[in-house]
Amino acid sequence: MPVLVRSEHPRGRAAARRLRARALAFLKLLGKADRELSVVLVTDRAIRSLNRRWRGLDRATDVLSFPLGEPPGSGPLLGDVVISIDTAVRRSRAEGRDPTEELDRYLAHGFLHLLGYDHERPADAVRMAKKEEDLVRSRGLVGASLARSG
Repeated sequence: MPVLVRSEHPRGRAAARRLRARALAFLKLLGKADRELSVVLVTDRAIRSLNRRWRGLDRATDVLSFPLGEPPGSGPLLGDVVISIDTAVRRSRAEGRDPTEELDRYLAHGFLHLLGYDHERPADAVRMAKKEEDLVRSRGLVGASLARSG
């Protein structure tokens, strides 16, 4: 099974089923159908704990990625993507998007990190946002303002 999706969120069961299908589609679109990844859906509290432990940032975030292999995306196991359903719901309401769209965006974002994409430099942010947009067919999470101004 190339994609394992698990929900640790009390309202995440339906989202988990749907995101598994999306993850399989992303793998296929990027020519990585033979690779494996896992996706975990969590609460803000859980992702905050992970963010504090692994990044030293004591706050909830939308998505975290834990790539396996060096360089990222090189082995048969891509890694893990952890998504906060709470953040997705809150941000989608604030920005007038459907929560399922928001979850798709987080999945694409985390998936691209597993493949070695990053957004630390402006050019990389634009490149990653474009690839995200290609995957979900909506505005990317990062670099959108850079892409419009550049």
